[in-house]
Amino acid sequence: MSPAPSVSPSPLPLHGQVAVVTGGAGGIGEAISRGLAAAGCAVVVGYNRSEGPAATLAAALPAAHAAHAALKCPVTDSVALAQLAAEVQRRYGRCDLLVNCAGTTRFVPHGDLDGLDDALIDQILATNVRGTIAAVRALRPLLDAAADPATGRTGLVVNISSIAAVTAMGSNIAYCASKAAVDNLTKSMARALAPAIRVLSVSPGLADTEFVKSMDRAWRDEQAARTPLQRLALPEEVAAAVVTAAAHLTFTTGAVIPVDGGRPLA
Repeated sequence: MSPAPSVSPSPLPLHGQVAVVTGGAGGIGEAISRGLAAAGCAVVVGYNRSEGPAATLAAALPAAHAAHAALKCPVTDSVALAQLAAEVQRRYGRCDLLVNCAGTTRFVPHGDLDGLDDALIDQILATNVRGTIAAVRALRPLLDAAADPATGRTGLVVNISSIAAVTAMGSNIAYCASKAAVDNLTKSMARALAPAIRVLSVSPGLADTEFVKSMDRAWRDEQAARTPLQRLALPEEVAAAVVTAAAHLTFTTGAVIPVDGGRPLA
């Protein structure tokens, strides 16, 4: 029988671990990067075009227990992802956690199939679905190496999904389909990569990011009113779910963790 994972002697539950966060400087990605750093991780803030914000964020993360970095991480470019993995290996010698937070979408009414052009469909699927697979593929050797059968430790992948995967209500129908695919990938990968790597989805409802705050106030209020807890998710609550998955849900894999205020119940 495999032993339970050993408990870190540090008061920081993820002390000594290395986390790569794709899309790490975005609204939810920033909160995840901050949450993991506060829990003791060395955080690689992955970015595609947001080099400045990623570098600023990495420099602002608490550095008493870990050294952080901002590294280019375009998830639609497998060559660049291989280079990222090599750089993580060079700098840290390990990767314990990959958070697939990079994603893209654009608002298109669900009935407007002409407005959902081929280029947008391809961009959404390439980023949200293929990018998730490609990032795991690139970092799998490091995640495999993080496993320790003697202590029960595993590598961990957390895919940031969406309530849209279940409700089929979201920014457009291709986005909803892409997040349903992410949840299915989570289950498939959990089976395929076990026992060395655990794979989970964290599935937020509409999160109160700066992007969402820029939208019509009446629409945002309507979304909150339709949620049993009567508000939107905070990015920090999504981050807390990721930290919990890494630090405490050590015998959980292939699961979708909702952070949605009970919205599917409404």
